[in-house]
Amino acid sequence: MTIRIGLLGASRIAPPAVIAPAKAHDGFEVIAVAARDPERAKAYAAEHGIPNISPDYASLVTRDDVDVVYNALPPAGHAKWTIAALEAGKAVLCEKPFARNEADAEAMVATARRVGRPLLEAAHYRFHTVVLQARKLVEAGTFGRLTRAEATFNVNIPKSPDELRWRADQGGGAQMDLGFYPLHALRTILGGEPRVLSAEADFVDGVDATMSAELDFSGVPAHIECSMVAERFQANLALEGENGRLDIANFIAPQLGCRFTSTIGEETTTHATDGPTTYAAQLQHLFEVMDGAPALVGGDDALAHMKAMADIYRAAGGPLEARPDARS
Repeated sequence: MTIRIGLLGASRIAPPAVIAPAKAHDGFEVIAVAARDPERAKAYAAEHGIPNISPDYASLVTRDDVDVVYNALPPAGHAKWTIAALEAGKAVLCEKPFARNEADAEAMVATARRVGRPLLEAAHYRFHTVVLQARKLVEAGTFGRLTRAEATFNVNIPKSPDELRWRADQGGGAQMDLGFYPLHALRTILGGEPRVLSAEADFVDGVDATMSAELDFSGVPAHIECSMVAERFQANLALEGENGRLDIANFIAPQLGCRFTSTIGEETTTHATDGPTTYAAQLQHLFEVMDGAPALVGGDDALAHMKAMADIYRAAGGPLEARPDARS
């Protein structure tokens, strides 16, 4: 089985997330790309060895030789073009954040269910052996009753008119882009949905430059935070329990360097962090889903995550519902 992928957008994320792992996987071929600027699509295709260029997004999602559409557009373009691709009979791997608000997410998932095509959210970190191990340790009760959880993702992202993460009209924001990971990781590893107790944000031109939130996971207090104006990179996750604790430095992209330890009493164990890259593991999961396996992301998971994101924004005073429609 060879699964043919079409790229929506000549994006910076597609080369590491899809193009490179697809070249290393016998079951995938990146077959076409479309961008708002056809000349940019042409240059992008030449650079990455993509054989076909579609003149616009509508042409890409209806191509007969595309099985999966990778939607790497800004969040403001996720609902419109994901739904168009699903309606055209394509499976979709949609970049995170899944949607700009709950209503868009519900429409996307409803369409996927109606047409019977897979719709996955690109939570690539979720499939790495580090996160899989962490989840197994928690499920096994290794740390006893959990008493605290926290996760952080800080990256300095310079503000500019071309930086989509600083644009409210395109679904930008620290929580939407960076904060996705701490929230999703705690949901995944703790195995439940949070109640948002409080949240604080620094808003700049309608975009949250920072966000922090206090959560409750069925009695386990948790803290998440993210910042686009941080001085240094930080992507840490920690859990504390009655019997010990777990610490992961760089839970988001372990292939770029990671330290993963668990401490029980006086004994600290350093866990292996090798394995396929997060993106290769994600693509393998997509391959399995296309072969009939259940999806671990998208669907109910995406809806629950979008609700939690929206609750955080509401608690911080920045509702998502006001975001304008996507560019065509």
